[in-house]
Amino acid sequence: MKTVEVESKEVKAITAEQLKAIQDHQQKVSAILVDVGFLESKKMEVLGLYAEASKEMNETKAELEKEYGAVNIDLTDGSYTAVETEETK
Repeated sequence: MKTVEVESKEVKAITAEQLKAIQDHQQKVSAILVDVGFLESKKMEVLGLYAEASKEMNETKAELEKEYGAVNIDLTDGSYTAVETEETK
């Protein structure tokens, strides 16, 4: 069996204060990335709710147009006026 002699290398290190600073920064970055992931997840949830609400609104608009024709509805009191088209002018 052959033995290999390895040179002893001097271990170098930053100061404890510097290490603590780097660890603190890394912890902040990690926490921010967790928050970003949560916010992206919440964003997707809200966008899904928006899409569903828009779909429901369009369905209601279609039902109203079928019943009343093309009208502009005042959302404060529910009154409506006919939409003027080239044919009605």
